[in-house]
Amino acid sequence: MEGKKNYPVIAVLGLFSLLTSLAGSSTNLALPKIAVSLGVSSGMATWVVQSGLITTAILLVMFGHLGDLISKNYIFLHGGIAFLIGSTITGFAVNFWMMILGRIVQAVGSAMIMANSMGIVNDYFPDKRRAEALSYISMFISVGAISGPAFGGFIMSVATWRWIFWINIPISILALVLGFKILPSPKQTVGSIKKVVHGANWTGQSLFTVGMVIFFLSGSFFQGGKNIPLGFGFLVVGTIITVYSFIQDDKSKTPWIAPELLRNRAYMTSISALLLVMVVNAVSNILLPFYLQSYGLLTPLESGLITMLQSVTMLITSPFAGILADRMNRELLTVFGLAVLTFSQIGYILYPATMNLPLIILPIVLNGIGMALFLSPNNALTMGLVDKSLSGIAGSFNSFARTLGMTIGISFSSSLLFVQLPGVVHITPQLGGEFMTAFRNVFWLAIVISGISLLMVIHRYFKSKKATKASSIGAK
Repeated sequence: MEGKKNYPVIAVLGLFSLLTSLAGSSTNLALPKIAVSLGVSSGMATWVVQSGLITTAILLVMFGHLGDLISKNYIFLHGGIAFLIGSTITGFAVNFWMMILGRIVQAVGSAMIMANSMGIVNDYFPDKRRAEALSYISMFISVGAISGPAFGGFIMSVATWRWIFWINIPISILALVLGFKILPSPKQTVGSIKKVVHGANWTGQSLFTVGMVIFFLSGSFFQGGKNIPLGFGFLVVGTIITVYSFIQDDKSKTPWIAPELLRNRAYMTSISALLLVMVVNAVSNILLPFYLQSYGLLTPLESGLITMLQSVTMLITSPFAGILADRMNRELLTVFGLAVLTFSQIGYILYPATMNLPLIILPIVLNGIGMALFLSPNNALTMGLVDKSLSGIAGSFNSFARTLGMTIGISFSSSLLFVQLPGVVHITPQLGGEFMTAFRNVFWLAIVISGISLLMVIHRYFKSKKATKASSIGAK
């Protein structure tokens, strides 16, 4: 299916992408207010974001596989229903734990949506138009990221932060109405679904779930600097169990992840680079609200308008990046994008102790340009390296890497910040140089991670160039 017939599909995928992006970006901005309103520390408040990301990361691969077995459209649309229910619970949460419950339900829906989005694009768009289609969807993500801080900042200036979550309800209903009309979905019974999932590797999924939960719980022990040995213990045990879950899955009769994907070195390079890039991008997303609002005493609206500049930049740059990715060397474009992203992290280190807007804004804009130039070509490369029959699981694994990177970035950047500030419950201007030193140290780590990912894509570029040259010589 090509041409204009595919634009409604982009609209549906884009609208759901807008929802998931809106939920994430607006929640990040609201964390300082949520912490005070629900009576929890700034560090504890980050779990409002982390709980959702961890849940999504745990379930992405599973729902991608189920999309291949049952129907990508079916899983995708029912994810929209779960997202709607979760948004409702979160908006009406009367305490911290009810909010966490709502975020988890919302995250289940996000996992079902994200796990099948790229697979649906693969089904509806040929390779020559795939990067362009993905760039349009990236535009919706950017709009969500833009409207999240702007809307969130405005709402918290005139009303309760709960409206940040309530706005998802009407948009979810609209997206579901359009989705069920445009994306054909086969009717399924409980019996037919049980039959499909009966032989799945639930042992591997259980190991993976336990390992991921233990891994990310380690961050809570680092905060405050009182239980660092226990935190390292959880980190090591969680890592071992998670790694073993992949080994167990690879050896099972019905693996969640097709073995040929894990053995596809080019595909895994793209996935690994994406994971590292999302770790880096998440650092600024989670720390900037604390720098601008808690330390700099800017209003939520002012903070939102500043942080949304990254998404505005991505919105403007993404269409050009998608078009360029379909017309020039995609590997080279990812190298350039990561070089810009790495340079932007240096700008965060140079942030002043006082609110100097030009110095604050420039790294945010560069961050957006680097992300846009990297994501569209890398996503197109990733999906072009696998057989169409594996597009669902390949797309979900790509989304898993993206979400896992965001989760690691948020969890460990916030942990690294607060472990340097023992005894600090809320960030305030009175912390002065102590806060700024801790803030900058986190971004030094981001530079190292960004540099590693840059070296990976440089290696991929020269390897691809060498293979192309060898192929042309062989053709002669």
